[in-house]
Amino acid sequence: MAQIEIILPAMGEGIIEAEITRWMVREGQRVEVDTPLVEVATDKVDSEIPSPGSGIIHKILSMEGDVPKVGQVIALISTGAADEGVSHPTPDGEDIVEAPGKPGEKSEGMSESTGKKQAAATGVTRTVFETGNMSHYAFISPVIRKMARDQDVSPTELSQVKGTGLGGRITREDLLAYLENRETGERDGTAPRENAPKASTEKRPGMIRQEQIYGTGESTVEEMDRMRRLIADHMVYSKQTAPHVTSFVESDVTGMISWREKVKDAFLGKYHQKLTITALILEAVAKSLKEYPDINVSLDGYRIIHKSSVNIGMATALPSGNLIVPVIPNADRLNLAGLASAVNDLADRARSDNLRPGETQGGTFTVTNLGNFGNIAGTPVINQPEVSILAVGAIHKKPAIVETPQGDAMGIRQILILSLAYDHRIVDGALGGSFLKSIGDRLQDFDTGRNI
Repeated sequence: MAQIEIILPAMGEGIIEAEITRWMVREGQRVEVDTPLVEVATDKVDSEIPSPGSGIIHKILSMEGDVPKVGQVIALISTGAADEGVSHPTPDGEDIVEAPGKPGEKSEGMSESTGKKQAAATGVTRTVFETGNMSHYAFISPVIRKMARDQDVSPTELSQVKGTGLGGRITREDLLAYLENRETGERDGTAPRENAPKASTEKRPGMIRQEQIYGTGESTVEEMDRMRRLIADHMVYSKQTAPHVTSFVESDVTGMISWREKVKDAFLGKYHQKLTITALILEAVAKSLKEYPDINVSLDGYRIIHKSSVNIGMATALPSGNLIVPVIPNADRLNLAGLASAVNDLADRARSDNLRPGETQGGTFTVTNLGNFGNIAGTPVINQPEVSILAVGAIHKKPAIVETPQGDAMGIRQILILSLAYDHRIVDGALGGSFLKSIGDRLQDFDTGRNI
């Protein structure tokens, strides 16, 4: 019988896998072309995969909670009329009809290696770069985190599991092997943990007892949603990985604010875009990143990866209370109108849950706006694998010394506080401070005579 392979498609630069969050069909069910089959999640963005053809769902190969790689077969559809309702595995020797967009390419698992892997069946060559041993700090998927909780593996223990996945990620097999060794005492030569105390009933050294967390009164327990769990893991990973240092500058943006007020209506009429303060700040950030390319990097162990593109992420608060970071690729190549259009479009689609998976990938620097919440300053957490993040505070009026041709005078000025958190492994105070001052100076010395 003929079969269609449902393959996890490429969903954007840098995306190598996705979590299966919900199957919308079951084995034995008939589907038509473009029927939504499965919901997948990649770095906070949910997407649906439609059916490339008509037939019967023959076999679901990746279950909910699994994290298949891009290009991996996750389900089979039988297209033969005589095979309706069949839900057993495909026997060898069947005619396989591949889904559109993957002609002649077979699924190949990706592993951590240097150089090239050869796909034996098809001759397709794929290049996978070695990422170094990051097993202690690798991002932990929701599947592995749940397995660890179910098996009473503490976060400290989990950090000791050697990951063999890409980038040192802990795979299901890694955790199962660790658990097997732990039960037999092979991990450190100790006796099996048959009588090991549970975290929920016994206090371990350096840990908080469960009774202290819940307290003595009535408590309401709410499970984190998937996005909040991803954010929590990513923040812990960043703090464990990068020694954070934060620097601050004040910038007098009175001229910039006055210019925007003067031209915003004409700008809207000419470009059909609102001219926001965010767009003006991102313009300054993009120019400073070109001036200080050593900020536009990532680290892999002791290797520094210099990025050729300036891709600026803008942290966006969602109605749910969560946070997402859509990315403006090649922000340094856009004029002010282009930046305004990108900012407005991404922010609107982020808040309405209409981002595409690839639009949160590939960032090289992130800007987060604390001023939306009335905060004047803050110390943000670096968005890995970047090495720096800028927090923008609320613009507020305050008395300040103004230089005039007649000498110094007091005046009411519009003041903006900028804070830059940076990874002290690679960014020293001189570089971080100079880069931050460059942004502040660009905003303070804004050309109020420029044309739109």
